[in-house]
Amino acid sequence: MTREPAMSHPLRGYVRRFARDQRGTVAVVDFAILFPILLTMFLSGVEMGMMTVRQTLMEHALDRAVRDLRIGTGEEVTHESLRRRICGYAGLLPHCETSLKLEMRPTDMRTFSTKLGGAADCINRAETVNPIRAFSNGQRSELMLLRACYVFNPIFPNIGFGFQAAKNEAGDIQLIATSAFVNEPT
Repeated sequence: MTREPAMSHPLRGYVRRFARDQRGTVAVVDFAILFPILLTMFLSGVEMGMMTVRQTLMEHALDRAVRDLRIGTGEEVTHESLRRRICGYAGLLPHCETSLKLEMRPTDMRTFSTKLGGAADCINRAETVNPIRAFSNGQRSELMLLRACYVFNPIFPNIGFGFQAAKNEAGDIQLIATSAFVNEPT
């Protein structure tokens, strides 16, 4: 009884030649080294682009809402009504109603001093209750500062820019926009 070889002779020679061939191995090493770097740069670009779009949408929506306040429609402005108006103008901010928090305080026109403080009052998704701390409609002819803080989850939280960006305790990135206006006298 004769034993059949595992591979036929021509196929065995081809496999040996393929295993010994050194052509193309340098490209594999280069690819293995450079691909993660290029992928990180690409994904960081996508993350920064989305962040820029969100920041632009938020600032534009805040400007349009402040314009409505300056014109003075006569209605009472509350945190909720102003947030709904900003989110309506923003359009593409995901979960805007639950991720946007506003601060509005009067300030002195001569010294431009206010009690808004250094850090913005943002929604903390790690906490169940997020009280409104600084929202005042002010008086007629009074300079008002309005600061909006929008929090969102990064698209790629463990890669590139999404990993390096400053985040709060819940892992959210904060976008802040500020605007000033004067309450119209009647």
